[in-house]
Amino acid sequence: MIVPLLKVKDITKAVAFYTTVLDFELKYPEADLNPFCVDMVRGSAELMLSEIDGVPGIPVYVYVEDVDTLLKKYLLRGLVTPEKENSPVHESPINQTWGQREFYVTDADGNTLRFAMPI
Repeated sequence: MIVPLLKVKDITKAVAFYTTVLDFELKYPEADLNPFCVDMVRGSAELMLSEIDGVPGIPVYVYVEDVDTLLKKYLLRGLVTPEKENSPVHESPINQTWGQREFYVTDADGNTLRFAMPI
């Protein structure tokens, strides 16, 4: 298993975004928020957030069952699109030439989650 480490500017704000909008949960909810590393899970997907470890901004794929339904849910929770100008994949799911239907969400720190499913 590979677990990406996303670099963020404010661990509290990042955890709030990932839990309230994107359905991630704290892997260790009883632990205090640690700026060095917070483990997050969403089903079998796992990632870590770190306020300390450098400059933010990496892409991560999250495979899901239904990208269209998921984006609608996130929009109802207040997700703002597009976060990136001239990027249709940030506005709605699109069918990619490589056989995946995808939409992208870029967090406040420049990390992009690419929600995808096979076409």
